[in-house]
Amino acid sequence: MKDLFRATLSLLIVSALLIASEIGAAEISKTPTATNNAQELSATVLMGGVGGVYFYAQPGELIIEVEKRDRNRRNVRTELRAILAGPDRRVLQEQIIPGDGQSSGSGVGPVQRCRFVTRVETAGVYVLNITTSRDRYGLEAFWGFRSNCKQYLIETARGHRDAAHEEPIVLLSPERPTNICFLPREGSFSVEISDLPKSAASLEMFDGNGKLIATLPATAGRVSHQFAADIDRNATPWRLHFPSAEAVVHIDGLTRWNNDDSFPNMTVWTPDPDSWFSFLENRWMLTPYNRTTYGTPGGRREIAFQVHNNSDRSRAFDLAIEFPEKEWPAHLETGRVLVNARSATNVTLHFTMPNRNQTRSARIRSTPVDDPQFTTYSTLTAKAGTAPAAKPLATPLLLKPYEHENQRFGYLPDYPVERQMYFDLHNRPFVSIGDRVMTLRDKEWSNSFLSPVLGVGASAYPAAKIAFDKENDIYLLASTPSTPTLQHSTDGGKSFTAYPIPGRPAVYDIEQFSGHNVPDGPPPFLRYTFIARDETVFWRKVNKLELFLPRKENGRIVIGDPIPISDECIGLSVHSGNPSSIVSRGSKVHVTWGEATDPKVEVPGVPVYVATYDRESGKLGKPTLVAHGAPANDSHNTPSITMDKKGYLHVLGGTHGRPFPYVQSLKPNDAGSGWTEPTFLGELNQTYIGLVCGPDDTLHCVFRLWRHETDPHPASTHATLAYQRKPPGKPWEKPQVLIASPFSEYSVFYHRLTIDRKGRLFLSYDYWSTFWFYRNDQPSRERSVLMSANGGKTWKLAEGKDLR
Repeated sequence: MKDLFRATLSLLIVSALLIASEIGAAEISKTPTATNNAQELSATVLMGGVGGVYFYAQPGELIIEVEKRDRNRRNVRTELRAILAGPDRRVLQEQIIPGDGQSSGSGVGPVQRCRFVTRVETAGVYVLNITTSRDRYGLEAFWGFRSNCKQYLIETARGHRDAAHEEPIVLLSPERPTNICFLPREGSFSVEISDLPKSAASLEMFDGNGKLIATLPATAGRVSHQFAADIDRNATPWRLHFPSAEAVVHIDGLTRWNNDDSFPNMTVWTPDPDSWFSFLENRWMLTPYNRTTYGTPGGRREIAFQVHNNSDRSRAFDLAIEFPEKEWPAHLETGRVLVNARSATNVTLHFTMPNRNQTRSARIRSTPVDDPQFTTYSTLTAKAGTAPAAKPLATPLLLKPYEHENQRFGYLPDYPVERQMYFDLHNRPFVSIGDRVMTLRDKEWSNSFLSPVLGVGASAYPAAKIAFDKENDIYLLASTPSTPTLQHSTDGGKSFTAYPIPGRPAVYDIEQFSGHNVPDGPPPFLRYTFIARDETVFWRKVNKLELFLPRKENGRIVIGDPIPISDECIGLSVHSGNPSSIVSRGSKVHVTWGEATDPKVEVPGVPVYVATYDRESGKLGKPTLVAHGAPANDSHNTPSITMDKKGYLHVLGGTHGRPFPYVQSLKPNDAGSGWTEPTFLGELNQTYIGLVCGPDDTLHCVFRLWRHETDPHPASTHATLAYQRKPPGKPWEKPQVLIASPFSEYSVFYHRLTIDRKGRLFLSYDYWSTFWFYRNDQPSRERSVLMSANGGKTWKLAEGKDLR
């Protein structure tokens, strides 16, 4: 993948050179700004990549113009989507600059523009979000902006790559000088610049007072310079000056990062030193940016907001409440909080719900005591009545930029959402979160901590699965930095005992309830030990797969020796879907896995195997090849297994953007007596299986489904979270889209499907966009839980009362 990244970066660099030459050729075709106040707007350079701009706007009229030019290198529809949102992330305006319609190979097209005008009532940080269709790296168009706002910062933030994060700044206005103003890394750092004009002899670096720090000589259009750690950093931002704005720029701590950098993954800069404001140390100062709540008229409520200190020192923050319209009963519990460095604290807003059919709003304002020139706010909206989240929802749920489940449906869960839920034999919900397990006791959620190992705390594996045996004992897999363990509770999760698993750390999976499997004793689990990766086939990985069959002896758990299953396992992919690799009944333990194959041999996909181990005989049956999940040698393609009430085994082969193959065993509780021929779930682009079996033996599957050139993103591809079911004895039904993503291009939902003892479906998920700019705007992600109490016919956002 490093080679792929270098190739992509090389393409970006070459693109910059081509664009620069094309700009010069197309200069005469530039169109004048069609606005009355263009002379009042300060313009920036044209840039490659995507991302956005943060404006620290003062009361009055805010004007922003965005311009785009297509490169027309390929026959693609490159639309620029520009979204303007306020300090509370309420979307104010959204505009599309379409593709210019010129033919492939015709060169750089004409300037196209869109204009935003809004009234700023009170100071705060406004955000301009820029994405382009079919172009998450910003290679096919370049853009710039002009504004009457004096203080602004650009964040270059493309779509993700499966490689170390880098965000080169690409300058594409060779006809004018410019600067890159930035906060320098505290330690030593290097600057590497390519694609400078041939005439460039040197660049200059200045500190925040205008003092020359260094002259950077250029050779053959390139600069490489190391800045020592002992250079004074008191005067910031530093300013790197370009006589001609044509370059591809890398600066350590700005476009690429170490783990100890002050602001990792944030390429925040400006061409104008006078536009700099204290955004980075105050980022995420008050979140959530907005909250919508519903409730009984006149009822008393409270909501917590988080005050975050993104600097490296303790700071105090003043808090105040403002009423955009009529004042109503609402107050903060405190007017000032002290927050440690790189930390956050909660502050509670107490309020009374408005009268019937009324809506009230309030702003919560935060201002750093040591930086009173900076201030911003969040907004609370209180509506009398029942939240739409409490009712069955029309699907698909169309998420919008900065407008997800809370803003659209009033979703405010009163239960833990960090991970998916599992349900014990009494149907009590349990959630594994890091070093603790949460459950409902006496109608309240309580914590129990996992057992440490030799004084070192243990944390659950990312799959966060929780298992229960027929005695309702609780099991989960967790690890210290050096010791994997099976955690066991006999008192309903109030306390845990850790049993170390012999061998070096690896990846583990445990059998969890998927509809009709309750192990007699400790659940079996699998170990995936990484052996090798393929440098030529990026997703090809080889793992050793072993089965463990722990047992109870004299009130304790004996882990036992591992049973070899495969030396060619492709691995385990659990971040989305969280497929089931094991299902058991009685003495029979059934395991499914995919295998890596020789890249030189053409096969239809990752081979899907199933094998049965019989505890009574102590023998492992011969692995049976049941299907192939396309494409071959792709570690995304983890299969999933479940069983119905009669014991028949059901397997879906994992795929990466291809249809899932489905097979069923010919005999119950037996993987070695034949399988149906594979059938596919449709002509679908599916990835990441979540599979369970309902009480009536209906199979339920949730997955990511790609859609192309359809609403809400007709110019490109977008991801959806989709549901599909197979009633017993019938074929798979057509998929139902549950969630549509707010942005085009790559997305994932980190979804996990579970089923309770009543057969109700619970789908835990959160939306993850490829675009760093959108993700960077939140200090953390917020998960949601959909549920269906009628076998997938209708879905609603789960409420606390659904779990009691």
